[in-house]
Amino acid sequence: MHGAQHPPPSRPVTPLKVLVCGASGFLGRAISTRLSRAGYQVIRGVRQARRPDDMAIDFRIDTTVAHWRGRLDGIQVVVNAVGIIAETRDSRFDALHHHAPAALFAACVEAGVARVVQISALGADTGTTAYFRSKHAADQALMRLPVAWQILRPSLVHGVDGASSTLLRQLASLPLLPVPTLGDAHFQPVQVEDVAEAVLRAMDPGQPAGQQIEVVGATRVSFGRMLEHYRHGMGLAPTRQLPVPAPVMALAARLGGCIDGVPLNPDTWRMLQAGSTGDPAALTRLLGRPPRGIACFIPPAQAETLRGRALAAWRTPLLRYTLAFVWLATAWVSIAVHPRDASLALLAGVGLNGSLAALALYAAAALDLVMGLACLFRPSRRLWCLQAALVLGYTAIIAVALPAFLSHPFGPVLKNLPILAILLILMSEPQPWTT
Repeated sequence: MHGAQHPPPSRPVTPLKVLVCGASGFLGRAISTRLSRAGYQVIRGVRQARRPDDMAIDFRIDTTVAHWRGRLDGIQVVVNAVGIIAETRDSRFDALHHHAPAALFAACVEAGVARVVQISALGADTGTTAYFRSKHAADQALMRLPVAWQILRPSLVHGVDGASSTLLRQLASLPLLPVPTLGDAHFQPVQVEDVAEAVLRAMDPGQPAGQQIEVVGATRVSFGRMLEHYRHGMGLAPTRQLPVPAPVMALAARLGGCIDGVPLNPDTWRMLQAGSTGDPAALTRLLGRPPRGIACFIPPAQAETLRGRALAAWRTPLLRYTLAFVWLATAWVSIAVHPRDASLALLAGVGLNGSLAALALYAAAALDLVMGLACLFRPSRRLWCLQAALVLGYTAIIAVALPAFLSHPFGPVLKNLPILAILLILMSEPQPWTT
């Protein structure tokens, strides 16, 4: 019956030895975990071997068959899950996506590997970007070899630790949803567990060799609708969309292309404009059930955790850079904008006159400058405590020596309260910096 759920592949009596290349990556971790649970002996192909089941590989340099000879002895199945979305100076598409996999696949034939599962990308057979061309070249190299192969082509892959889904959750948590103008482009994101399950099923000897499978989710959505699903899944209230014009996105992509490893660049912008959709029928047959839709991506039990992570990703930098701006702007206004005589008159109110007042003025401006620069380059919990002490100290001096400012209609002293609130929040946030 169509849609009937097939039983999982039988657990091997003698565990098959499977090499998962890229096992430290997002997809590779999920695949390795699923295969281990199914009873396979998983060898983790990683750049730096740290565990007994690790094999040191480096797709940046392992680009000839000679590099792979001897490594594949006893390996029955190879899964290639190595991939990058943006190039860096030492990680290039041609090496990681094409030359190293092609050498690996050829070495599989020499070593008698029974089956190869290649994780490609949806659109690799028709796309024109360097990313797609390199993926397609490896697919073609594998298809020409006398080995049982399966090529899986995932769309956007959702997972708690996935880079793309993390970014999407962050965008979805903003007060307004930034939605690039993409025309008719749609997407079919797929759950990472479904991708891992598809790899497990594709390894089954009962599966016919030579399949190319579009690995897509059940839900076809626009970019804006995708963000709305993520927002709803995290338990956030609905909000409005903020259209981002295509020329603005193109400019941002051009700037991103000048920086190593930035995910938004001219090629990824073209890929966004093209969308990422496919027919889930082949994946449904492989899994024995339909793939999950986007409404199931964030279980209620994970909503609070993922919401907190998403908010913290932009909230902490926003507060930090706002605080830096306040300190730096205060230093600039004190030295270059506010009349010097007026500043000295205020200092006279606290008992400072003449050269001592001038020294205090410039020292305070220098301290503000240092505090602003420290926010940018040396943030720490210790810094936030020091700044809170300074703000409280300034407030106490003004309250005693210049009490008129306490009832000033513009509330210059009262505005210290939100500054202290920002510092309290920063003190409470997890600190990735030296404390």
